Amino acid sequence: MRNYLARWTVGLLPLVCSLLFGCQSTVLPTGAIAKVERVVSGQTLDIIEVGKETSERVRLIGLDAPDLKQEPWGMAAKARLEQLIGKQSILIESDEQKTDPKTERRLVYAWRNRQLLNEQLIKDGYALAVPRLPNNKYDQKLAHAQEFARIMELGIWNPNQPMRLSPTEFRQQYR
Repeated sequence: MRNYLARWTVGLLPLVCSLLFGCQSTVLPTGAIAKVERVVSGQTLDIIEVGKETSERVRLIGLDAPDLKQEPWGMAAKARLEQLIGKQSILIESDEQKTDPKTERRLVYAWRNRQLLNEQLIKDGYALAVPRLPNNKYDQKLAHAQEFARIMELGIWNPNQPMRLSPTEFRQQYR
C-alpha cells in the first residue's frame, strides 16, 4: 500500500506543479517596451511603443475577455488588467500572426516584471483561454492557467455567479 501511495503521489506531483505554478521551461520574452496609455477592455490596450510617437491599439493573444457590457465580468476584467499593469511600462511580444485580420489590431503578449499578463488574467478567472493558430507560443501556459482558475472556482468559474455565455456567444447574441 505504501508503494502504491508513493507512486500515485509522485505521478500527481507534475500535474499539481503545472496547475499551481506553471512549471515550464523559463523562456525570456523578446519584444518592445511600451507605455500603456489606456486599458480599453480586458483584452485591448492603447499603447505607445518606446521610440514611436503615435498610439496604437493592441489585442492580447490567446484569450477572450468578457465584453464590457457583460456584467459583472467585463468591467472586472478591465479593472484587473489595469491593476496588473499599474503605472509601469510593459514588454510587448508578437507571435506568428502580427495582426488580427478582422480588426487589423496588432496581436501581442504583454509582460510586466517577467509576468505574462495574458496568462495571469486567465489564471485569475477574468478571461477564457482561446487558442488561435498560428499564434500558439504560450498555449500550454494559457490552458494550464484556465484549468487552475476553473478548479479554484475563480472569477467567471465561480459556481455562485458563473458566466453563462462565452464572450463570443455574448457578442453574437447582443449585436
